[in-house]
Amino acid sequence: MAGFKTGKLIIEGKTKQVFELVDDPSLCLLISKDRITAGDGVKAHDLEGKAAISNATNAKVFELLNKAGLKTAFVKVAGENAFISKKCQMVPIEWVTRRLATGSFLKRHPGVPEGYKFTPPLQETFYKDDANHDPQWSEQQIISAQFKLNGVTIGRDEVDIMQQTTLAVFEILERAWATRDCALIDMKIEFGVDCNGEILVADIIDSDSWRLWPSGDKRLMKDKQVYRNLTTVTDADLDTVKRNFKWVADQLEHLVPPVMSKVVILMGSPSDEEHCKKIAKQATNLGLEAQLRVTSAHKGTAETLKIVAEYEKVVLIAVAGRSNGLGPVLSGNTTLPVINCPPVKPDNVAQDIWSSLNIPSGLGCTTVVYPESAALAAAQIHALHDHVVWSRLRAKQLSNFIALKQADAKLRNLHL
Repeated sequence: MAGFKTGKLIIEGKTKQVFELVDDPSLCLLISKDRITAGDGVKAHDLEGKAAISNATNAKVFELLNKAGLKTAFVKVAGENAFISKKCQMVPIEWVTRRLATGSFLKRHPGVPEGYKFTPPLQETFYKDDANHDPQWSEQQIISAQFKLNGVTIGRDEVDIMQQTTLAVFEILERAWATRDCALIDMKIEFGVDCNGEILVADIIDSDSWRLWPSGDKRLMKDKQVYRNLTTVTDADLDTVKRNFKWVADQLEHLVPPVMSKVVILMGSPSDEEHCKKIAKQATNLGLEAQLRVTSAHKGTAETLKIVAEYEKVVLIAVAGRSNGLGPVLSGNTTLPVINCPPVKPDNVAQDIWSSLNIPSGLGCTTVVYPESAALAAAQIHALHDHVVWSRLRAKQLSNFIALKQADAKLRNLHL
């Protein structure tokens, strides 16, 4: 590829090639092929333009996952048919998540009706072995295999991390596709371990990776299952498959919108600026736009109401200590959600918090003490309609799980 000096071919699959990058041994170049396959490669056809569509699809998917805060191997697009990735040793397992029962699941579980809904989503794992048609493996088999990748042995902790990450990936993409009135039925992903020993969502996620049913209608499917179902394959059939893949790529253009959700942080005094900046930083990290304003409900009630009238579809955070009139005044004069986050002082904690808690009847402002809590509360409100913010929150939950899992493993293995 132009601009990138490639080294040796690391691996070549049915639909991609992976090359070393001479200038950075921690990275590699993945190049997609104009090739579509099914049935472990038994069915295969050239499909001009598929590589570019696959690359565009993959880039948008990983852009959303990276924006949410998940740890992935994807770095950047490197041309029409290629992208740069962190070089990983791959875990030879496909991690499948299912929302509805269909396809191979029905063959393996006779008696389950098609469309049976899994809540929570069902997870399955398959060992990558084309010769044996990728047999299903249990988590016990994965752990017992003791895969060693870049210094990491895949054990119980690593499997737990990959299971939870797989679920988060599915739920984030499911929610994103729902904004386009499209149901994500099931999907598969893979993991790799990079040179730092970190487990990352890796490989390619494109229309080969999932089932997508617009409006939840199987007859409208836009995924590779259309190709799998063909007994004979004509040029017209391949053109239909290509149009479907292009439709998916086009829809993905809408799944990573600019920042839409906003929080307005109103402080009763400029002396509270540092407290408010902490809230704003946390809110920004969660995908919100944050704006700071200064107004006093006691000293300038009319001006406070004038400021609030400027906003629609935002969450208000009131920062006021001592006698907190700001939060209650905002709550009593607007339908916008209001969160109190008083800048408590060590010598007056009880009074400051009580001032925000003991509000008149008929008002709905809530109270939290910490800046992070205020930002999280605002994000949870916006997450009801903003899938990107919801994804940030979902990724934060996953990050907390992984951090605790890794801390437990470290102390568990500590010899005192």
